[in-house]
Amino acid sequence: MKVTMNHKLSIDEYDALEQISKLPKNVKPNACIGRNTKRLSGIKLVTFRKDGSLELTETGRQVLFIKQCIDGLRAIANDGDAPLSGPVATFLGKKGHVEINPETGKTEISVRGRECLADIDMNTKSI
Repeated sequence: MKVTMNHKLSIDEYDALEQISKLPKNVKPNACIGRNTKRLSGIKLVTFRKDGSLELTETGRQVLFIKQCIDGLRAIANDGDAPLSGPVATFLGKKGHVEINPETGKTEISVRGRECLADIDMNTKSI
């Protein structure tokens, strides 16, 4: 998965993406989504369906997944008991960012994962 995150998104914009991803069809969007729709559609992270409802574009889904992976990595770094969704755990495991401690059976952040987080923290502050 290769997505460049050229646009810095606010916490509110990420929240809107998350809510749009879970929004059933024909349900009126809430205020958070309404505030952020223009920008998110302008940078092509969301699009309007023919019926006028919103959906994430492929890029929007990828950006949201990357955010979930970063949040998951941070959660594991702070607490090995932190829950990860299946796709996030699989992705982080395949990339070598997390590993299972054979003694405790808990998920731990790997050296590679710590380096990745340090790089993210050094280069961006909006995620």
